[in-house]
Amino acid sequence: MAEEVLLLSSPSESCTSLLSEISNASTRAFVLAFTVGSCGAFAFGCIIGYSAPTQSSIMKDLNLSIADASSILSILVYFIFPVDFGSFSFQLLFCPFCSQYSLFGSILTVGLILGALICGKLTDLVGRVYTIWITNILFVIGWFAIAFAKAVWLLDLGRLLQGISIGISAYLGPVYITEIAPRKLRGAACSMSQLFTGVGISVVYALGTVVAWRNLAILGSIPSLMILPLLFFIPESPRWLAKVGREKEVEEILSRLRGENSDVSDEAGEILAYTEHVKQQGDDRGFLKLFQRKYAFSLTIGVVLIALPQLGGLSGYSFYTESIFISTGVSSDVGFISTSIVQMLAGVLGTVLVDVSGRRSLLLVSQAGMHAYYYIYFTNPFLIENHCWETGTPILALISVTLYFGSYGLGMGSIPSIIASEIYPVDVKGAAGTMCGLASSISSWLVAYSFSFLFQWSTTGTFLMFTTVTGIGFVFIAKLVPETRGKSLEEIQSLFSF
Repeated sequence: MAEEVLLLSSPSESCTSLLSEISNASTRAFVLAFTVGSCGAFAFGCIIGYSAPTQSSIMKDLNLSIADASSILSILVYFIFPVDFGSFSFQLLFCPFCSQYSLFGSILTVGLILGALICGKLTDLVGRVYTIWITNILFVIGWFAIAFAKAVWLLDLGRLLQGISIGISAYLGPVYITEIAPRKLRGAACSMSQLFTGVGISVVYALGTVVAWRNLAILGSIPSLMILPLLFFIPESPRWLAKVGREKEVEEILSRLRGENSDVSDEAGEILAYTEHVKQQGDDRGFLKLFQRKYAFSLTIGVVLIALPQLGGLSGYSFYTESIFISTGVSSDVGFISTSIVQMLAGVLGTVLVDVSGRRSLLLVSQAGMHAYYYIYFTNPFLIENHCWETGTPILALISVTLYFGSYGLGMGSIPSIIASEIYPVDVKGAAGTMCGLASSISSWLVAYSFSFLFQWSTTGTFLMFTTVTGIGFVFIAKLVPETRGKSLEEIQSLFSF
């Protein structure tokens, strides 16, 4: 009986503990650092959202061909961030010219991959804060290059710089937040900061309907310009300081983050002891060190979780959403607004629950919802062909789409990045960041590029492939992904390195 009472009271106690942790973590240093991370995610979203409402005006002002414009405006959106936030997705991907990869598309692709390739080494070499400096300066230069472009090459240069910056910051943001946040608040802080990416996309997309593209580029630079003065006041990651031998600063930084009255000696001691243990076990093989047998499990977990949403059809399904609405009689505007709202609300719910119910359970629910979508989707053609429940077909289509993106927003949208930033020791975190960035980029591109060909081959076969992948993904999470909630980074990394 006592056990039942304890079990029933645990959710309430977890929520109370979370609120208490938020109150304790509200130090000036942590709030400023979280603000920088959130503004960085917002700036990320501004870059992604900029492309959709500016296509026609850029083409007209710079006299670009459709093929050039399509490459400039679509590749960045779907190569790295293949999430549908508006009716522009289907139009950009499936217009007949989008497959004509011009010089602009090639340079953007090189920039994105280059950013992923250098993110790990750069953050290990100069630290988290100085890397944030670099990415935001590149953001600003990129925006102004676009705003004042009189020729195609300058527009190209601006997008290239932004692509490099996104390739770096996509992994840097979650890593920095997880390394400075308290263990009981780490998931919520990281997830909340990533929500601002969607906010940035929506804001720029709305502004783009009333603001000229050059002025919109200048407005897009404001979040990064706001971040720059804040960087003088945010602390460096205590884990990185321990890694580079600046042990005396670790406890000082932790005191700033946790509050002057907090006892951080145990946390500092754990960080320093584990870092010293890693150094004693290490070698000088650089990037290849990541491929040692003891890191095989953590490397598999991180890369698979990062790539799983894309391999499960996220990129292709995002592009196909509008045609599903049209074919089933759902207004595309109503469908996209409903989908965006549900995905955002699910993201907020996931942020609240990630440190209460845990990462693994949210991942399972999220993956199960994405998997269930395909079964609902397959009932639509049957109902249409047999004239069954014709008035309900649009409702079923809308439910399936909102279920898919709501499930994605609940867990698979943010938690893979959280786990990938938690599980790697400091000596291989940079190399792991590069691998995770490449896994995300390449898997997204493969699905986006091949989806139209697969769809022409067989609609049913294509969705059966994605159904199989999401089902395998559920089993993978259930059998192999351990829970990381409530553990220190050092405890997690000891668990994964064996």
